[in-house]
Amino acid sequence: RYFLVGSNPAETKYRVLKIDRTEPKDLVIIDDKHVYTQQEVRELLGRLDLGNRTKIGQKGSSGLSRAVSAFGVVGFVRFLEGYYIVLITKRRKMADIGGHAIYKIEDTNMIYIPNDSVRVTHPDEARYLRIFQNVDLSSNFYFSYSYDLSHSLQYNLTVLRMPLETLKTETTQSRQESFDIFEDEGLSTQGGSGVFGICSKPYEKYVWNGKLLEAVKNTVHRDWLLYIIHGFCGQSKLLIYGHPVYVTLIARRSSKFAGTRFLKRGANCEGDVANEVETEQILYDASVMSFSAGSYSSYVQVRGSVPLYWSQDISTMMPKPPITLDQADPFAHVAALHFDQMLQRFGSPIIILNLVKEREKRKHERILSEELVAAVTYLNQFLPPEHAIIYIPWDMAKYTKSKLCNVLDRLNVIAESVVKKTGFFVNRPDSYCSILRPDEKWNELGGYVVSTGRLQTGVLRTNCVDCLDRTNTAQFMVGKCALAYQLYSLGLIDKPNLQFDTDAVRLFEELYEDHGDTLSLQYGGSQLVHRVKTYRKIAPWTQHSKDIMQTLSRYYSNAFSDADRQDSINLFLGVFKPTEGKPHLWELPTDFYLHHKNTLSLSQTRRSYTYWWTTGVLKHLPLPFDEVACAENRRKLTVKKFHKYEEEIDIHNEFFRPYELSSFDETFCLAMTNSTRDFMPKNVGIDPSPFTVRKPDETGKSVLGNKSNREETVLQRKTAASAPPPPSEEAVSSSSEDDSGTDKEDEGAVSQRSTPVKVTDTGDNTKITETVVQSTKDVYGVNLSDVPSEDDLTIYTRFVQLGQSQHKQDKSSQQFCSKHHLDRVINLIPISSFSQDNIYEVQPPRADRKSIEIFHAHIQAGRGNMQPLGREDFLMYREYIRNRYM
Repeated sequence: RYFLVGSNPAETKYRVLKIDRTEPKDLVIIDDKHVYTQQEVRELLGRLDLGNRTKIGQKGSSGLSRAVSAFGVVGFVRFLEGYYIVLITKRRKMADIGGHAIYKIEDTNMIYIPNDSVRVTHPDEARYLRIFQNVDLSSNFYFSYSYDLSHSLQYNLTVLRMPLETLKTETTQSRQESFDIFEDEGLSTQGGSGVFGICSKPYEKYVWNGKLLEAVKNTVHRDWLLYIIHGFCGQSKLLIYGHPVYVTLIARRSSKFAGTRFLKRGANCEGDVANEVETEQILYDASVMSFSAGSYSSYVQVRGSVPLYWSQDISTMMPKPPITLDQADPFAHVAALHFDQMLQRFGSPIIILNLVKEREKRKHERILSEELVAAVTYLNQFLPPEHAIIYIPWDMAKYTKSKLCNVLDRLNVIAESVVKKTGFFVNRPDSYCSILRPDEKWNELGGYVVSTGRLQTGVLRTNCVDCLDRTNTAQFMVGKCALAYQLYSLGLIDKPNLQFDTDAVRLFEELYEDHGDTLSLQYGGSQLVHRVKTYRKIAPWTQHSKDIMQTLSRYYSNAFSDADRQDSINLFLGVFKPTEGKPHLWELPTDFYLHHKNTLSLSQTRRSYTYWWTTGVLKHLPLPFDEVACAENRRKLTVKKFHKYEEEIDIHNEFFRPYELSSFDETFCLAMTNSTRDFMPKNVGIDPSPFTVRKPDETGKSVLGNKSNREETVLQRKTAASAPPPPSEEAVSSSSEDDSGTDKEDEGAVSQRSTPVKVTDTGDNTKITETVVQSTKDVYGVNLSDVPSEDDLTIYTRFVQLGQSQHKQDKSSQQFCSKHHLDRVINLIPISSFSQDNIYEVQPPRADRKSIEIFHAHIQAGRGNMQPLGREDFLMYREYIRNRYM
């Protein structure tokens, strides 16, 4: 048997799974659903170890040995033999949202479950295993233990604010189905100290291991289920005069109709389109961490292939194969299914920004435009005019070639109109400054205003043919416009407007370029060919040779390696399931039938050609149906009661980990890209604001660029998330032995491996800081290293003498024990009590009457109006003279 022991981060609570290894083809997993303490789990594993030894009392032949340590279970998969378990063995922290860590998978391990004694071998098993492992889980797969990555921040925070009364009826019914006698142990006696937590089902479209967890979803406790997304995640720190604001970019790639560039085009019969990615930019004030007290804002936009039945034949070996429409769709059936999904998730209006070419000598891309216009026109006939789909065609390629027109200026106009229509999400009401200094653009902003802030209603859907280069630049411009509104809503800038060549926009542009490169590699096989600088026409001449190389790389990938990658994705996502006696994956001439379910069986229900939306969607527009508090959505939620001191909901312990020894070198918030360190110019004494326009040669990177090549590489390296990440963690949290941490030998090996890395990183960082830090004369206008004048020294000496005489104490009173000394240090009595004190509002403390009288007397004395001295003052003065001079 295998025993899978999982723990919480603090290693105080454990769960145990028992996996049977005697079944050759079935998966038998037993979960007792009991929460063990560390002592209990040690005793349990100790008993198992003792009971399974070959000879009683013989220590050498241990009955229990550790197979692997891991950070989570990706899932279970079976080909033609028995099941494998896929485990995460290395992870790296990539972002932090409200104290919830988001990790990137760095390494995984596949373990075959059945024993060798019962194994039934199959000649094709090894080939399937190789194809499955061709999906590199260490490249751009992300997970979080406590934050739902498959949903947007707006959905997650809206669900959290849902009133509990509406959920109570649903809760009592759902508890009967999966009732666990240990769940509420001890809570009933605590009276009113319980708090409720709401957990929602993940959005299946963006979950990539849904099929891998299907076998165990209904048998194990939900704490074992770890959902992963594929796409991009990056975070950077924007310092506004030292005030930290985190800018995060999360891209979720759809797992439906997923694949590579020329092999997946258009849409399938269920309305899922190729290369569909939801990009969300989250901005929050990092000085306050909690979701309830902090300020959070997000904006979502989508990219995806044109929702029609179309394809390109790559057998011709042409760089641009001709576009063919595979099926006639006069009633826009596929487009209707696709836009229905979008109305449910995002609400209205849905805005389509179509960037394909309009004018061509030979009709190529225009075929798609004409069909898309016809589909949107047909569907809009049946929608109410206020919720109609908005279609914006704009031939970006034509404007790029034109010397008269600036592409980004035109995109900026489109972006402004789009953001005004959709609005954005912010979890706090409009600040008072926007009422005092009203802004025209702010007052015209759309979306849905609620008492707790604003909601984004509707979404921008951008597409070109590939949805890579042009789409990324358009999305960057819309994101830049939304970022200005987000910063304004949090009270960080005075007008919702951001200029190019500021530190803030440079930081945001680098995030978007990494985002574009990553998504382009996943779908097209190469990095971006045309970047934001290309469209601004400020790209260096060396960029053209790089563009040619990327084009060749993309062509090579599409011609030779895409078919293998497509097979791997189909196997990983469970689109193809190997079955004995049926054709193998590599024997199929095409995967068309796997992705189009209607080719294998006719559906029993036919959708209406006129009422093409799901029932109930129109009633709640412009709000998205998924976020409305209706019975259908409540069924997707699980309510759980916690004790208010429970570790699981203690965000402080979870984030700061006081039980661990932490090192500043490895702290994520210090390692991430920083606007001051990485983008601010050297001579910044005049204006250190990240919203000041700099000259192109003034950036932090270009100032440091003339150093040695090694330093330049350190500065300008681009990781998957644009931040130099901390060293990836070795797995210790989930083990199959009674040790709570790693073995001593393992620890030694890890430290030996990671020490040189830390040393070089620190060395590089010191070099960087030496060049960035300015002299005190530049920053403050005064050289602080000059020796103080003689007059200043005399004043300071007199001040020190006064202080010494005032605090003179008997030596005997200083000889108290260290314990009392510690108490005296820690138990400080606050001078004043603030009744309300947070970053938005401070209520000053009230002074008592005597203090006010003393203060008034002090003011009068300053003006020369001395009060007559009383008897107490004379006695105090006499005492002072006696102590000082006699």
